[in-house]
Amino acid sequence: MEWDNLHELLRSLYDDMMPLAGDMAAVAKGLAGLGALFYVALKVWQALSRAEPIDMFPLLRPFALGLCIMFFPTIVLGTINAVLSPVVVGTHQILEDQVLDLNKLQQQKDQLEYEAMVRNPETAYMVSDEEFDKKLDELGWSPSDIGTMAGMYMDRQAYKIENAIKDWFRNLLEILFQAAALVIDTIRTFFLIVLSILGPIAFAISVWDGFQSTLTQWLTRYVSVYLWLPVSDLFSSMLARIQSLILERDIAMLADPTYIPDTSNTVYIIFMIIGIIGYFTIPTVTGWVIQAGGAGNFTRNVNSTAMKAGNIAGAGAGSTVGNIGGKLMNK
Repeated sequence: MEWDNLHELLRSLYDDMMPLAGDMAAVAKGLAGLGALFYVALKVWQALSRAEPIDMFPLLRPFALGLCIMFFPTIVLGTINAVLSPVVVGTHQILEDQVLDLNKLQQQKDQLEYEAMVRNPETAYMVSDEEFDKKLDELGWSPSDIGTMAGMYMDRQAYKIENAIKDWFRNLLEILFQAAALVIDTIRTFFLIVLSILGPIAFAISVWDGFQSTLTQWLTRYVSVYLWLPVSDLFSSMLARIQSLILERDIAMLADPTYIPDTSNTVYIIFMIIGIIGYFTIPTVTGWVIQAGGAGNFTRNVNSTAMKAGNIAGAGAGSTVGNIGGKLMNK
């Protein structure tokens, strides 16, 4: 299953579990009704005890909350999601445009690198079968030629093994990068489902006098968690744009026939590690957009885990690049 399909699965999971919010409305209506009774009685008793006229406007608050509880999936969740959905769609479109440009530039760079390797007589036989066969045909069967053939076979095999190792490590980092995005999306979906299903209870508790802040906290936390996905798309768009600029620079340098390309992909590996660590800072960044408390321990634990994963990935990248560089220096 593709990574995009997993993200779509989480979207459908959220939609499938939204009706459960309506099932909690029955319990919430009873709790809100009892809270409304005490709330109205307290306000009326306070006005009578002070011989003041009864202010009817604050007394409408429990009835407004009760209306929201009765039609919670439509009035509350429907309204919030309708307002925030354009933000999600807009940021995802930005990401798709950047990824499309990145794929085109990557294909162009790969083709130019292949042509540059073929132009170089010292490396042409390692990447092209035709050049390899042509060079073999030019050799004879003297002992020196046989030794040269053996060296060519060994160099070609070492080149393939080296590329296989680099491709394996690159694929590993790409898997970790996609897994980090999936972890954030899964946690986001879980938080949204819990907030949505227990939303009517939060609204009912906010009816009680002294618990009015529950409503504000629920709204800020729901909006904050909902914005994790747009922030994640913006972060991915930034990384894709940086890689596009690097590829454009490499393509411009490959236009020089004397330029020897660097196939180690060190810069790409560095940005993959940055991306893995950066994904786990999304909850913190979203908290700067809209302040929501209650997720401090989670954010600290996620950031700590991300730093450990980044250190391990960085150590692995440094070890791999160092070993490859050492082999090249020995040659």
